[in-house]
Amino acid sequence: MGEPSRRLPVTLAPLTDELLSSWIGRHAEFYAVPPLAMLRHCLPEASSVRTADLDLNEDQVFRLARMFSADPTTVCRRTFANIAQSSRRLIAKEPVQSCSCCHPPKHEPRPVLRSQLLGWRITCTLCGCLLRHSGRHDRHSPFGRYHGTSLIGERLLDDEAERNVRTWTSPAEIARLLLMRRGTRPISRGYEPWRFRVLGAIIPDLDDVVERGSLPTPASPILPLHLRPALLAGVAIVERAGPEMLEMLRGQMMGANKARFSGAIDEIMTHTCRSMASSQLQLI
Repeated sequence: MGEPSRRLPVTLAPLTDELLSSWIGRHAEFYAVPPLAMLRHCLPEASSVRTADLDLNEDQVFRLARMFSADPTTVCRRTFANIAQSSRRLIAKEPVQSCSCCHPPKHEPRPVLRSQLLGWRITCTLCGCLLRHSGRHDRHSPFGRYHGTSLIGERLLDDEAERNVRTWTSPAEIARLLLMRRGTRPISRGYEPWRFRVLGAIIPDLDDVVERGSLPTPASPILPLHLRPALLAGVAIVERAGPEMLEMLRGQMMGANKARFSGAIDEIMTHTCRSMASSQLQLI
C-alpha cells in the first residue's frame, strides 16, 4: 500500500464526463503547480499524467479519491481503466473531437472530456449530438445515408470497449480487418493500392472519397470523423451477417495481406466455434 495522500484544502468539483488528467490539470492551475507535480502529491511513483488516465490500481484510486475528497467510483469513471484491451488502440492521445453542446467553450482552463478521446464514436455520449473535429475545419461526411447503421456499429464498439460485451466476435477486431488493404481485379491504369480497403467492398463509396492522409496507420489508427460512419456501418453489417461475410471478404484480398487476413479470420472462426460449443454444453 502507498503512503496515505494528503487531502487538498480546496477541491474543484469534476465536470460531467471530465477526464481524470483534466481534473488534475484544473487543480494544478488552481494551486499554480505543474500537473505532474499535482499528481505526484498523491502518487509519487507516477511517470506521467496520461498514465493516470489509462492504468490505476485499486490502491492508487483510493489515494486519489482521498486527495480529492471524492468517492473512488468518481475517480474510476474519469479514466480508461475499464476499457477492453482490444479497444485501447482507439483511444487518442489528445482530444480529436468535441460536442458543441456539452463542451463549454468559455470555461478556463478548458476541461477535456473523456469522450473527446474515444476514436470509435461519432455522437456525444452525453446528449447524442454529432461530434465535431477539435481545432480544425469540419468536413461533411459523405456517408449520411448510412447514419442509422453506423449508430448500430458505434453501439457495438462502445459495448465492447466500456462493458466488455460482444456477440460472436470482437467489433474492434472487425474494424481492424475492414481497414486492411484489398486487391481489385482487373487492375486499372493508375491503380493506387493504398486507396483500396476491405471496407470498400461493403461501402463502395469509400474508394472514391478516401485520401492518403485520412487513412489510419499503426501509429495513428483512428479515422477522421467524416470517414468514421463508413467504418461503423461496415462493422454493423459484418456483425449482423456473421462469419460467412468474413469468408466472402477473404476473396477480396491478395498476396501477403490475404495471408494476414486469412490468419485473423481463421482465429476468429476457431474462437467462435469454441464459444458456440461451450454455450451448447451449458444448455444440455
